[in-house]
Amino acid sequence: MNDIPEHSIPGTGGRRNVRTFGIEEELLLVDPGSGDAVPMAGALLDLYVRPLESSAGPVLTAEFQQEMIEVVTPPHSTMAALEADIVAGRAIAHQAGEDVGVRVAALGTSPLPCDPHPVKLRRFAAMAEEYGLTAREQLTCGCHIHVAIDSPEEGVGVLDRIRNWLPVLTALSANSPFWHGEDTGYASYRSQVWNRWPSAGPLEILGTPDAYYQLVHDMVATGVAMDEGMVYFDARLSRHYPTVEVRLADVCLRPENTVLLAGIARGLVETAAREWRDGVEPVPVPTALLRLAGWKASRWGLRGELLDPVTSRPGPALAVVNSLLNHIRPALEDSGDLQRVEELTDNLLHVGTGAIRQLEVMHRTGDLEDVVEDAANCTVGVAAGGG
Repeated sequence: MNDIPEHSIPGTGGRRNVRTFGIEEELLLVDPGSGDAVPMAGALLDLYVRPLESSAGPVLTAEFQQEMIEVVTPPHSTMAALEADIVAGRAIAHQAGEDVGVRVAALGTSPLPCDPHPVKLRRFAAMAEEYGLTAREQLTCGCHIHVAIDSPEEGVGVLDRIRNWLPVLTALSANSPFWHGEDTGYASYRSQVWNRWPSAGPLEILGTPDAYYQLVHDMVATGVAMDEGMVYFDARLSRHYPTVEVRLADVCLRPENTVLLAGIARGLVETAAREWRDGVEPVPVPTALLRLAGWKASRWGLRGELLDPVTSRPGPALAVVNSLLNHIRPALEDSGDLQRVEELTDNLLHVGTGAIRQLEVMHRTGDLEDVVEDAANCTVGVAAGGG
């Protein structure tokens, strides 16, 4: 949820030829025997947060529920360096979990039923009181990508121009087909749960920082959003650092797919910034149609049709993904990311998303405990294949 202040994400200044980027990954804490989500974040973080915060590498932080933690990387300028820290962060979380008797699993939702326990902070207690079941059931794990910007003006120019492409990231990251022990029929059911929040979802085209900040102010003034931290746009200006924060993806089962999302997100931000500087107008897709595009990506992932980001008409997922890559190709070439992004995309399209792997394990074994165990293995690279 990113309601606790970010750690180690700053440092976007001083870049030369490419924008820096960093990752926040939320991981589920599960019992190694039963696969149930367990409220062990406090015990885990009591042992590991303080020494890690002084390091230059990834750190672990708390999140809304005690059944999850967040792994935060520092900013990097290359995909290779970011990938190394994503792998290292997951390894730190894995070791920390083992030391308190739990495993970490990169799952967008818990496949098994769970009654989550909010972290004991006054703000979270107020959220549970105000939002009822929406808050009490909110055990979802996402992936947030921070990409550096030069100014709020550039940032809003970027937000206006990436909004129609973001549902494709939902499809690429889909990793939450199960909810409370049931096959939901969705590739990313986390998206459905997350969008229960009244302040979540796509942004309209705003044009200027003044319009953006006025919208945030007005949302808080309604009293529906408790504070600025609860403005859960699919992408937003970070409250703490000079970045655009892309927030709508599921946590990816495999670290290489997190890297892929980051590379695509940076390509989108750079492409949008160039369009803004050149006076290219945003594609005027109505927010209502973006909600439909997000729903379709959540429902089918890469196994069905997606809505074309420009025309809003349905098309094969492969064609829409290729359209996205063509859109950002010049930016990927200039950053040196093109070959790696193409390789990772080809692998994802061949092997499938985390949702596909979870469903395949369930089909093969008939046991959600096996789904959780396989996910925990994939999280730290123990199992081969998968999304």
